[in-house]
Amino acid sequence: MRFLGRRLVHGLFLLVGSSVLSFLLLELAPGDFFEEMRLNPQISPLTVAALRHQYGMDRSLPVRYLLWVRSVMKGELGFSFSYNLPVSGLLLVRARNTLLLTATSALLAWILALALGIWGAVQPGGWGGRMCGGVTSSLLAIPELLMGLALLSLAVRTGWFPSGGLESLGAQELSLWGRLKDVAWHMALPTAALTLAAMPVITRHVRSAMAEALEAPFLRALRGHGIRRSRLILTHALRAASNPLISLLGLSIAGLLSGSLLIEVLLSWPGLGPLLLEAILSRDIYVVIGTVLCSTVFLLAGNFLADLLLYASDPRMRVS
Repeated sequence: MRFLGRRLVHGLFLLVGSSVLSFLLLELAPGDFFEEMRLNPQISPLTVAALRHQYGMDRSLPVRYLLWVRSVMKGELGFSFSYNLPVSGLLLVRARNTLLLTATSALLAWILALALGIWGAVQPGGWGGRMCGGVTSSLLAIPELLMGLALLSLAVRTGWFPSGGLESLGAQELSLWGRLKDVAWHMALPTAALTLAAMPVITRHVRSAMAEALEAPFLRALRGHGIRRSRLILTHALRAASNPLISLLGLSIAGLLSGSLLIEVLLSWPGLGPLLLEAILSRDIYVVIGTVLCSTVFLLAGNFLADLLLYASDPRMRVS
């Protein structure tokens, strides 16, 4: 378990480093939340100075960081200037929505990538392999921004899907099954955008790992013993190719998180992306820091999950 313990310690150091770096970068950026108030002739300079003192913006950077750490220990993650609320209350619902979107997209992307990658590896020179390569190459050539705009245009022009939001008006009056269907209907386009963006890269890695595993000597020996082709591929070859794919899991979650921020803004999904953009534009620094740390926690959780799966599947990790 020392391996997993080291991973947890590294994650804590990464969180501390991300918070310090976020504070430094926001300190170097010109202006602050109260800058626009100085330009308003109806607000006196004394009022602006009192507000800066109230929120601690007139103190030095180390003091403000220590005050923020104290608020983190209380579970507040700082205070939002725009909403006049603790940051944790704002992040809780948004982080849940982002996690729902990202987890669903990751699950669908891996299911499709495994199916296409195995199909392409089994038929490298056949029409299945060529079709798999053509689909992944076409999707890789489409930027996420263009894909999101195309799906948004589809929703606006046809009306088949909602163009934003999490639920329809009056969804609270529906049954549990009705609300689940309504949320799935609103998730359709953002999930499709993230899935189509992540699936090609994963498919190519699956195809490469499976093609290499199928040429391994022990699989040739198993093939000579008359083991069924389906069992040979889905059990032995897939397990032999699992190590690099498990390592890829953490990276794919990181890519989905970074891509989800853009897709959430384009398709008006109420996640961390719109909140982060709004906080950056208004210089609501503690909301920015909280959103960055929340995304970092999601990334660390994805990597830790990959480490757990790798620790369980590879005996060499436990021996070392």
